[in-house]
Amino acid sequence: MNGLTQSPPTDRTASVFDSMSTLREPLRCRILLLLEGQELTVSELCAVLQMPQSSVSRHLKALDEGGWVVARREGTSRLYLANAAALSGPDRELWALVREQVLATTAVDQDRQRLASILAQRLSRSQEFFASAADRWSVVRSELFGQRFDLEGLVGLLDARWVVGDLGCGTGQTSSTLAPWVHRVIAVDESEAMLDTARSRLQAMLNVDLRRGRLEALPVGDGELDVAILMLVLHHVAEPRLAIGEAMRALKAGGRLLVVDMLSHQREEYRQQMGHLWLGFAETQIRGWFEELGLKAVRFHPVPADPDAAGPALFAASARQPLKKVLPVPEPEAIGA
Repeated sequence: MNGLTQSPPTDRTASVFDSMSTLREPLRCRILLLLEGQELTVSELCAVLQMPQSSVSRHLKALDEGGWVVARREGTSRLYLANAAALSGPDRELWALVREQVLATTAVDQDRQRLASILAQRLSRSQEFFASAADRWSVVRSELFGQRFDLEGLVGLLDARWVVGDLGCGTGQTSSTLAPWVHRVIAVDESEAMLDTARSRLQAMLNVDLRRGRLEALPVGDGELDVAILMLVLHHVAEPRLAIGEAMRALKAGGRLLVVDMLSHQREEYRQQMGHLWLGFAETQIRGWFEELGLKAVRFHPVPADPDAAGPALFAASARQPLKKVLPVPEPEAIGA
């Protein structure tokens, strides 16, 4: 004996030996190659490798325990993907060496050909579904996700820095939709009962500022808003032009105004039942008020009718507050003039 004692293997050395043990099976290396570019299920791997499920599952388990693959559940299936990004330095070096050797084998070429067929079948199944469902896709989508889920998602396009005025907020439905996506919502309504309901709905949304006030005299400072919204409220106002003017006052230079309301209709009962002062509005009325007040970039668009809705057709009209004009600097008077 020379008196020297053998040091136990370090954690790093042990890790490399463990990895060498995991990769000693050529089939596991082929599986890793297949999972480098896409997620695959066990059944898809079986089809590509032409191996029984028990064998593929056994090798996947070893790769999973060694941290070489990750898995996620999708319905009743589990999808596997190579976990190269999480490998340690020595493991990456080992895999680079082993990978180069495995790539040169005939089996890998055959695996790739069968994988291309499997991925083509996936695409074909998707295309077949849409080809058969094209004439009823809108119905299928509505049954699965509701009538206008797309509009809820599109609110995410709003600028997160904006302060938005929900003018005539009612029970706070519009404010609750906007609040997660903007800096602040100032919600204004004249009815204390409506504001009470809105408070209950919006109590968890700390960026909503509820204020009581009339649309013709908004409790909002000059230029406080980036966007002003009058959602189904203008028909309750005796002087809509005045309410639009107040919204303009509250807008910053370049801010936008959105009005959603009913198109002209003949439902006189709405005056008695709901206190409507206007039976909707014609496009010429809205455009006329916008232009008289100096709003720019006016757009008017009828809202597609909801087949389940019982009320009159709606419109959406938008416009922009003009940008502030820069006054020219006067020329200095000539000396002695």
